Amino acid sequence: MKLLCPRVITGSLTALNKGAVDWGFQGLIAYGCENIVVIVEPKIVQVIQALEKHRCAVVKVKWAKENYCHDLASSYNLRLASADVAGHIFVWDVAAAVTTAMFSDGNRPIQDMEWLSLQDTSHDLLAVLHPPHSLVLWNADTGTKIWKKTYTESLLSFSFDPFDAANVAFLGQDCLLLVGDFSCHKLPSSKGRKFYISNSGGNISGSGSSSSLGGHGSSFSGATGVDKRTGTRQTLRSKVKSLVMQEGKHSRIEDGSNIMLTDCLQLGYHPAWRHCLILVYPREVLLVDLQIKQTVGIIPLERTGSPFVQVYACRQRDMLICLHENGSITVRMRKLCCSPAPTPNEPGSPYMTVGDSNVDVMYELRCQSDPMRLNKQARIYSISACPVTENKFSLLLGDSRILFWELRTVELAFAPHAYNQPVMSPLHTPGENITDQCTIPDSWTFPYRNNISTPKMVLSDMIGSIDSKVKSEHEVAFKFLLVGLLSGVASPIVVLRMCPPLTTKNWNIYKALLAVGTTCGSVQIFNLATGALWKEFNLHSCSVRGLEWVSLTGFLSYAYPTPGTNGLVKNELLLIDINTGRTRQLRGNRTAEEPPIELVRVSYLKQYVVVTFKDCPMEIWDLRSFTLLRQMPPNFPIVTSLEWSPSATVKNLKRRHASQESAKGSSDSTVASAREQTPEHTAQGSPAVELVDRQENKAAALKEHFVFTDNEGQLYHFFVEGSTVREGSKIPPDGNMGLITCIAWKGDTMVLADMDGNLSIWDLKARISKAVPTHRGWIKKIRFAPGRGNMKLLILYGDGVDIWDAKEVELVSSIKTPKDLPKLQDVEWAASDRPLLATDDGCIRVLDMKMRVSCSQIQHHDTLEVIFSPYLLPGKASLTLQYHLQHQPWRENYSLQMTDLTDTSEEFTQKLVNEQVDIIDSELKEYLPNCRFGIAQRCLFVAQLFGNESEINFWTVALHYLRREKACPLGKSDSFIKRTSSDVFVPSDALSREVEDLVLLDNRQQSELRESQQLWKSLRGLPLDCCWDVLVDQETFLKCNLQKLALHESRCTSYELAQQCIQEMIFLGQGDRAVHMLLDTDADSHSYYADCLRACLVATIRSSGASQSTIKLVATNLIANGKLLEGVELLCLIDKSLDACRYLQSYGKWNLAAWLAKCTLEYRECLEVFRRWVEHLCSPTVNLKSKAVLVLLSMGQFLKVIEMLYSMRYFSRAAVFAEACIEFGVLTESDENQALLNAVYLEYARYLSNLDNKIAAVHYCGKAGEKGQQLQRELDIVFDSEKQ
Repeated sequence: MKLLCPRVITGSLTALNKGAVDWGFQGLIAYGCENIVVIVEPKIVQVIQALEKHRCAVVKVKWAKENYCHDLASSYNLRLASADVAGHIFVWDVAAAVTTAMFSDGNRPIQDMEWLSLQDTSHDLLAVLHPPHSLVLWNADTGTKIWKKTYTESLLSFSFDPFDAANVAFLGQDCLLLVGDFSCHKLPSSKGRKFYISNSGGNISGSGSSSSLGGHGSSFSGATGVDKRTGTRQTLRSKVKSLVMQEGKHSRIEDGSNIMLTDCLQLGYHPAWRHCLILVYPREVLLVDLQIKQTVGIIPLERTGSPFVQVYACRQRDMLICLHENGSITVRMRKLCCSPAPTPNEPGSPYMTVGDSNVDVMYELRCQSDPMRLNKQARIYSISACPVTENKFSLLLGDSRILFWELRTVELAFAPHAYNQPVMSPLHTPGENITDQCTIPDSWTFPYRNNISTPKMVLSDMIGSIDSKVKSEHEVAFKFLLVGLLSGVASPIVVLRMCPPLTTKNWNIYKALLAVGTTCGSVQIFNLATGALWKEFNLHSCSVRGLEWVSLTGFLSYAYPTPGTNGLVKNELLLIDINTGRTRQLRGNRTAEEPPIELVRVSYLKQYVVVTFKDCPMEIWDLRSFTLLRQMPPNFPIVTSLEWSPSATVKNLKRRHASQESAKGSSDSTVASAREQTPEHTAQGSPAVELVDRQENKAAALKEHFVFTDNEGQLYHFFVEGSTVREGSKIPPDGNMGLITCIAWKGDTMVLADMDGNLSIWDLKARISKAVPTHRGWIKKIRFAPGRGNMKLLILYGDGVDIWDAKEVELVSSIKTPKDLPKLQDVEWAASDRPLLATDDGCIRVLDMKMRVSCSQIQHHDTLEVIFSPYLLPGKASLTLQYHLQHQPWRENYSLQMTDLTDTSEEFTQKLVNEQVDIIDSELKEYLPNCRFGIAQRCLFVAQLFGNESEINFWTVALHYLRREKACPLGKSDSFIKRTSSDVFVPSDALSREVEDLVLLDNRQQSELRESQQLWKSLRGLPLDCCWDVLVDQETFLKCNLQKLALHESRCTSYELAQQCIQEMIFLGQGDRAVHMLLDTDADSHSYYADCLRACLVATIRSSGASQSTIKLVATNLIANGKLLEGVELLCLIDKSLDACRYLQSYGKWNLAAWLAKCTLEYRECLEVFRRWVEHLCSPTVNLKSKAVLVLLSMGQFLKVIEMLYSMRYFSRAAVFAEACIEFGVLTESDENQALLNAVYLEYARYLSNLDNKIAAVHYCGKAGEKGQQLQRELDIVFDSEKQ
């Protein structure tokens, strides 16, 4: 057991803490409780840290992003930013419990806060929103303000676009503000574009309706409104015109069916859907497409449904996790629905036919957790999700409880269908296991064959994409499982009582247990070593008034309701066994009313208990037999304070029974063994005297004595022995003391305290006393610290607490409330040097002797289980664990147990690594040595295990395109995807000629063909989801954009939107659809003639190419005269998309150029466009090299990826990726790339040597050529000198 260290055990939250919760990639949850930042480990369900430096309520907490490569200079660490209502921001090193920076913009409060992650300039940038309209960018490492931008609208929150770092959306009081020029290098110049929501409620219902955004600003001139699509497109246009006119007259849309943004609970970009903004209202959720400025989906609530509180949008799959007011959590997955109409389409294109029908974005309810019973104290505060797995959620309640939910899949046949809902379409598992579907040919050496199921660690492993063509036969459904519950202090606190102290006799069974009594009648038992709630007993129907321990496993609790006019109550005095939960009435079941209990004191040897009453004589009880020894007469003095003498010791008890034991002989061996135990605690925690009495069936009590004072300050001395109670001496009152309120007695020192703040310290051995005025007023409680010779005295006042040294008679430390802490409720000693304070905010603080430190390093805390977290390891240990799990080519066989660090100085690092390996999930431990797709797949699992966002993104894309390259090389085909009539991906490498032969031969059995098709599909894997945007393959990207185009076309309620859709159709090669839409223009429109001419132009050009030179000249002139999109449109009409992309890049439209190239160009042309884009991303002004690496991966440029990783000094990632490419057979060492690979291996060898792994470093030195051999000789010298 570790020594108790300073910590805080938190209680109920305030309303200001509602938005202060975050689950980071580090795997930990942070939330604000009053002015304290609490850190929770969800795997073991325990609070592992509580940070206290804020002076007022915490309103925001944000974990730092992990979207960067970790090395010795930037190792794994727990960094957290927290902000309070006064505007102060602290950046914490959570493991060390210290702040690394503190800054503020004056005393202005904070509305929102977010770390920047989509850039490589720095991972220390923090954006902070201050009311009413200021956005400040800080360097959180130094506390330096980089820039401050002031807008004109009152802003409440903001959200960064996960697809484009330049886009930010702000939620205002009555509008949305969209900013498109955000940059960490310079102050944004624009004021943003303001939009208002119109006609989003009222007369609409269901998901088949939509609402629009009206823009106020130069960049968007009109506002549109949409009601239920029951008529034709012409009808909708006429309705929209009236709204535009109203907006032009009043500068704001005045409509009774409007939804005001003041009702909006949450705003955020959808991480799985580009250009999509989510607005959460109490009764509905809106999904706004920012390209057409319209709501394309609505999730309405049923009439009896519980209102929305918060929505978490998943990234890995298009899924929404919705939190409701009744505590239930619902899972809703996207489903794109349409009603097809017989309209013209491009021949053979996958375009969705819609015509005049409606295309709706629907989110099906897939799963729902049970609602909760809530009260005023236990209200729903917030939900957070694990960003790595996205299948684990935490629900925070106002009473500090946290419920941990896990989303799991079950067989569809066994899935429950609650609330009489119809059976929904099944979800499909991704189908990663090749061996479950077909057998790998024996001639294949890769991928590796095994019979181990792939671990399903994250959401994308559990279910496949809804639109994916690759469907497994394994159909599943979702279900919620409650996997943990974490409780805090049940506020408000009334009383604290620490269990008997640690001694040499009980150290092997001792637990530092604290009993906490609350106003609701419950008693909570906390283990202060872990800070966790051990047990909770609901004992009384009224407030607990006091607690007293009778052993390590039992305590007394007394309670009574608020007295009435007669001052009488029904007292409850219970004895509780904390091991069994058994309770017993000490004073019997008394139904008559009596004066309330004021004091209960248990004797030092736990034999007797004194119960005092208000204005009534006291009672003395025998704890061994639960009998009343004596009730004092009515004329007995009124007790104001009482304390038992500590002079009765174990030695006296043993000496008393020594003669009896020698006479009885061996027959009483059981009794003798009981006497050898401490009378304070036996192995079961019961008093030794009680055990002796029960075994001997006779009284064997030791004389104990106590003192008390009356209203006049006179001190009385009483003796208790067995059933005898005798009065001793009386000491007259001290003239310098007032009414005595409490007494503390330890050894030969007795301290009396009065209501005027005076102390009287008596030395009983020397028979002298000393008066000490504290000048602090009424003293409520005094308590000596445990431990022999420890004379520290804890003193509770009405306005604070002091610690005095009674031996030296000097003040050690002091706290005043509410200046230093909230008002105190009670104080205790947790250990000999750890004062314990219960404050009015519902928290319990374990402090140091100076009462200034309330938090300590995580490594000093006891935990319920060993925690797997690289972020809690030293820098070298965490990096060693990473490379050890990723790849071990220097060993003959991959092994989870590390034995490479042979130097004695590194034994500690190796021990830490092996301890972490031992607690990895057994399923993953079994699979890691046998990963089917080798190094790349293992690195992805390790990245998910570490919560390294940068590694997860890299290896997800890398593994996908390595598998695709193995199945169908991009560079050997004329387009991204080689299509055949049977939709079979035919590889061209030597390892798969047998499959190619099977495809080409028509006389083979169909079963063999299906087997080979399934094999190649499995090898290629599922396509990346749409959250990866342009990084997905061309087929998937084109399909997603055509679906989005169909959605946009169904929402064409104005001429401007129709023109935008026509332009998209031309870009995507949908000429016939564009002609059809152009000809659909109203005859009364002023653009009718021009649109008819455009329709003729589009139709003519697509059938004849004789006028291409003229059209190209016209397009060039349009671009030169500022008509960029119009010129690009003409170039796309004549199949000059490559020229169009070049023009777009020249004019800075990089994202549009990449989009157009991915949709329309063949591989070689697209590669040219993307190479220029990569150069732009790597420029110093942009500095998005990490994104450039992913772009190169998506194009199959693996050697360029290695080169760029090397230039970024990501040596470990470059070396491991190079070996993964070689393992897949997509890269072979040659004279052209040998220099690069040697340089990469050389730097990785240096990296491993810096981590003190000579064996691994020597291996890579052998692969690095001559320079590697030279480095190996240097390493031999260095390591040999260290051994000497």
